[in-house]
Amino acid sequence: MAINKEVGSAAEAVADIPDGALLSVGGFGLSGNPMQLIEALHERGTKGLTVASNNCGVDDWGLGILLGGGQIDKMISSYVGENKEFERRYLTGELELELTPQGTLAEKMRAGGSGIAAFYTRTGVGTQVQTGGLPQRHDAEGNVVKGSEPKPTQVFEVDGEKHEFVLEESIRADFSLVHAAKADRYGNLVFNKAARNFNPLAAMSGKVCIAQVEELVDAGDIEPDDVHLPGVFVHRVVVVGKDIEKRIERRTVREEQ
Repeated sequence: MAINKEVGSAAEAVADIPDGALLSVGGFGLSGNPMQLIEALHERGTKGLTVASNNCGVDDWGLGILLGGGQIDKMISSYVGENKEFERRYLTGELELELTPQGTLAEKMRAGGSGIAAFYTRTGVGTQVQTGGLPQRHDAEGNVVKGSEPKPTQVFEVDGEKHEFVLEESIRADFSLVHAAKADRYGNLVFNKAARNFNPLAAMSGKVCIAQVEELVDAGDIEPDDVHLPGVFVHRVVVVGKDIEKRIERRTVREEQ
C-alpha cells in the first residue's frame, strides 16, 4: 500500500471501477455526500452498479445523479426519502431495492470492514426482515416479482432472558466512496460534524476506499486523538477543496419574533 495515497483527480480515482461493481457510499440525506467522486463516476458512464448507502440522494444531487443516468441496478438502503426518481424506478421494476433497518445497515458496513462475515441482531425479528417477503423488485405494472428471502434465527440468553436474534450478513464492497473534511497523505481521515455519519462505516467496508477531502495535510499534522478513521482503511485520497457546493435537503428557520 502506497504511503502517499493522493490521487490527482476524481476521474483518475474512479477510473478502474468496473460495470457491475458493489459500492459502499457515505452520506446521510445530503450531508457528507462524496459528490465529486459521484460526478466522475457519472461522467465515466459506469453502469450496472449495486450501491449500499443510507439513501439515494435527491433527483439531482448525491446518488440521485447516478440513478437518473440509469447506472444503478440495485440499492441497499434504509430510506427512500424524497427522491421521486428512486420511488418511480423501484415501483416500475427498473430498480431493485434491498430495504434494510438503518442501524443494521450501519453494522453490516462496519462488520464487513472488520472481517466479520455475519452477526446476530434483534432488529427485525418477527417482521418481514426476518420472515422474508419484503418487495425487492416489481414489474412494469407494479406487481411484486421478487421478495426477500427468510433469514436464519438463533436464540441467545441476554441478561437472564432468552431472545430470538436474526442473522445478518455483512457488506464487503468492491469500492467505497466517502467525503471527509481533512486527510493526511497516509489516508488518516477527519470528518466534520454531521458528515461523520455513514462515511467512516462505508469507508471501512470497501476493499478499495476512495476518499475525497477538502484539505490535505502532511503526515503527522493530525493529532492521533483527532483521527476519526485510520489510514489503514483508505487507499486513495482526492483533494476537492473547501469551496465545493454543499446542499441542504430541507432548511428550517425560526420565524422572526
